Amino acid sequence: MSYLTTIVPSRRLLLMFAISSVWLRLGSNIVDAKEAKAPPKPDNLLSPEAALKRLMEGNDRYVQGASRGDDFKRERRVLVDGQNPYAAVLSCADSRVAPELVFDSGLGDLFVCRLAGNFANDDTLASMEYAVAVLNTPLILVLGHDHCGAIDATIKSLRDDKLPPGHLSSLVAALAPAVKASRRQTGDTSAEATRQNVINNVNKLTSTGPILNTAVEQSRLKVVGGIYRLDTGRVDLLS
Repeated sequence: MSYLTTIVPSRRLLLMFAISSVWLRLGSNIVDAKEAKAPPKPDNLLSPEAALKRLMEGNDRYVQGASRGDDFKRERRVLVDGQNPYAAVLSCADSRVAPELVFDSGLGDLFVCRLAGNFANDDTLASMEYAVAVLNTPLILVLGHDHCGAIDATIKSLRDDKLPPGHLSSLVAALAPAVKASRRQTGDTSAEATRQNVINNVNKLTSTGPILNTAVEQSRLKVVGGIYRLDTGRVDLLS
């Protein structure tokens, strides 16, 4: 009898230990899953309006020469497993326009697409859809700039009725609608075409379905346009 009385409790203890071990592992997995889903940069969880405000505050610091020094070493580690940028920027590839600097942003803050003429083609549309649908980015800025070489090349091509060589003709085709529309304006043709090109692409991004236009309609996304001034560094938003 003494043997049975000692062995039965030990089995119960083993069973209880096994159950507790399972719960500990499950609990640990649940915590790990929650941590895995947590955004790497919680400060980037913003409304569209707050994202625009933060973007322009960064530009103000850049203009004033008061840009902050980010801890890139820490940010690199934080961003290894994911990203959650608070804004996406469709910018010209011009070497004088660097959105990460212009808006005094850190790593993982801006999702940037750059190509000459800052227009939305299939590739940039897909990239912006990824930013909105997968990364939950609440803001898209189409960023043009003054003295744009792609705009000026398009103006010259249409004036001379001659396409440029190679794949440059694709830029002319994309920017021609803005240049043609600017001819009806009374101001500087290049400046008017730059402005019109930004407006055209804001409208394109806003209306493209099913991802972007739905996000705009649900107030989860705001699409705005701006012009970067090379001499001052200021970004002027277009109404």
